[in-house]
Amino acid sequence: MPEILDALRSTLPAPRLVTDPDVIASYAHDEAEWAPHGTPAALVRAGSTEDVRAVVAACAEHRVPIVPRGAGTGLSGGANALDGCVLLSLEAMNEIVEIDAAERLAVVQPGVVNDALRLAAAEHGLWYPPDPASSPWSTIGGNVATNAGGLCCVKYGVTRDYVLAMEAVVGRGEVVRLGRRTAKGVAGYDLCGLMVGSEGTLGVITEVTVRLRGARAPEHTVVGYFDALREAGEAVSRVTAAGIVPSALELVDRHCLAAVDAWRNMGLSADANVLLLGRTDLPGEAGEAEADAMVALFEEAGATWSARSSDEAEAEALFAARRLAYPALERLGPLLTEDVCVPRALVPEMLTRIEAAASDTGTHIANIAHAGDGNLHPLIIAPAGDDDARVRAQRAFDRIVSDAIDLGGTVTGEHGVGLLKRRGLHAELEPAVIAMHHAVKDALDPAGVFNPGKVFGTP
Repeated sequence: MPEILDALRSTLPAPRLVTDPDVIASYAHDEAEWAPHGTPAALVRAGSTEDVRAVVAACAEHRVPIVPRGAGTGLSGGANALDGCVLLSLEAMNEIVEIDAAERLAVVQPGVVNDALRLAAAEHGLWYPPDPASSPWSTIGGNVATNAGGLCCVKYGVTRDYVLAMEAVVGRGEVVRLGRRTAKGVAGYDLCGLMVGSEGTLGVITEVTVRLRGARAPEHTVVGYFDALREAGEAVSRVTAAGIVPSALELVDRHCLAAVDAWRNMGLSADANVLLLGRTDLPGEAGEAEADAMVALFEEAGATWSARSSDEAEAEALFAARRLAYPALERLGPLLTEDVCVPRALVPEMLTRIEAAASDTGTHIANIAHAGDGNLHPLIIAPAGDDDARVRAQRAFDRIVSDAIDLGGTVTGEHGVGLLKRRGLHAELEPAVIAMHHAVKDALDPAGVFNPGKVFGTP
């Protein structure tokens, strides 16, 4: 690959280009431990849009793949290196360019960490809602690339609902601006929306304009303990049927609770097999009434104990445990992470099918879920070095994907397709729709260099 290295050296400031194999190896994959990755030719730590433009132009000329990446917190292999590619890290482009309180928007570079934006917005009495569990580390560019969701998205939507405009480097190195800053606008195709969730396959996002909301009222937290996953799922279904739209409705099963306890000694697994956490942010009496209604619905569904939390610190600790579930389980062995989404009324059925998949394949599966919007995250555990367990885990993974599609669901609710879900995506979408996606890819990436093989690549 001397040609691409010579081209990059001729156009980039020297510190931007990294060829040290040990440094490059630390950037070569995301958190999807089961997704394959290759050996890059080089790493570029971009510091500006001009750096990105130079990389895209050089790679397009020499037909070298570009794999963009942010913090590397993804769970689908979407940021994994390909053999001979240029890894393009955007972590150093981390400036909050503007917060316009009057227009309720922010302009940020892709390397801005999610929580950093939320904190900056809060200083203006504003709020950026998308809140993936990785919000302390994940970046806005990565969130946009995967259309990330989070705990409060059951009520407030996902990343796509907040992206107004962006700057991106596309094609053979053209810098374009997509979208608009105005509250309304319908001129042309929604190319900005098309880039959201494209996982780096259509271009490289170098700046994002996001919508902000006003600060919300303090939340009321409802806690429910259940003996079985299906009963907790039934509670979710009843909340939905009642027309309640909580600001969060999260499920954590006994395997996750035990793993968090073993790591942080929080004492959660002694009280429940399944924990359901609900929140409402309606102000005043309306919020209190909605919280009481959720308590009653939890009890009707079979909760062994349910109550409104009167201790704010306790409530925050419970949601902290929800966020800790994934890293706690990682301590037990490599995780194969699911991200299926089904109609909310079918959450009980999907949870039952996940338990059946675990039993039938002899696989250890833990469950966390954004249960309020039907987004389930079965975490499939296979001990390191156990090849038979790995085969059984893959069988369970494929079965869960198939069951979600069978129930009218989708293979990913927020993590993206990357490498792990390509087969499932081809099962979910009909051939004519797959062909439409390929046509879009071919039109916007004529050189075929943007994250090739990901999302719609051959499974």
